[in-house]
Amino acid sequence: MTMVATLLAGLSSSEMTRAQYDRSMAAQLQSKAGDQWSFFQAKRLRGSLQQNDADLLNLDEDRPLLVGDALANAIRVVPGVEANSAAMAALTQGKLPALPSPAFSTALQAAIDAVATQRTESDIAALLKAVPSDDLSTAMQTCKDIAAKDDTILQPILKQVDWIQTAVLANTPAPAAAGQRIPSLKRSVVAAKLALATHRYEAEARLNQTLANVYELQVRTSNLSADRHYLRSQRFFFGMLFAQFSVVMSTFAIAVRLKNTLWALAAGAGLFAVAFALYVYLYV
Repeated sequence: MTMVATLLAGLSSSEMTRAQYDRSMAAQLQSKAGDQWSFFQAKRLRGSLQQNDADLLNLDEDRPLLVGDALANAIRVVPGVEANSAAMAALTQGKLPALPSPAFSTALQAAIDAVATQRTESDIAALLKAVPSDDLSTAMQTCKDIAAKDDTILQPILKQVDWIQTAVLANTPAPAAAGQRIPSLKRSVVAAKLALATHRYEAEARLNQTLANVYELQVRTSNLSADRHYLRSQRFFFGMLFAQFSVVMSTFAIAVRLKNTLWALAAGAGLFAVAFALYVYLYV
């Protein structure tokens, strides 16, 4: 019974260690989720600022901005402008090329939607039970891969857009006298680039939001695992207590049967340990 008690004590300690590890991991994951939410908010704010600047350029009703094909035709005749079709289309149409989007399993998407809509913790926990543990890791890697692909697709286009803007600003005649207004082509290119930046930041913010929700699910998964290990630790501990109780009762029985001084001392030590534990539990 002493061996059984020792085994149960070891299992209880092991489960408690795993619970503490999972709780610590949940805290780390929550920090990473917070980083993604910060990225999401920062990019949404940047996109709003870009949109506000573009709206200000549109306030001059006497000189409407060039858009679409009219803007593209005006840009092509500017000396020094060399742009690929993707960059020109992105700038003049205000649209990004089609970017990959994450696709998740039905169970995982339901759990993500539950987090996004702030469902109760019990509802989210019930949905997480249907999500295989590997799906969360796969979803995390999928979002990161898509972010890397987006950069690969967008960076060449954005560089081309910067070159177009530089060429237009450098080769479009400046106002002849103080007080004259900036030519509409310059304003149109700046406004078009601001609109493009707005779409870009919105797309990136949504990907950060998805990644943050996946992190939130991992936080809850880790916390659920910690709760489970904590409960197992408690039950192993109670089992150890019952085993120790049986050891004490056996000691008493042997002491009474043999009437041996050493067994009596052992029994007395056991009683003292129990009494001391009760004292600490009740009064300290």
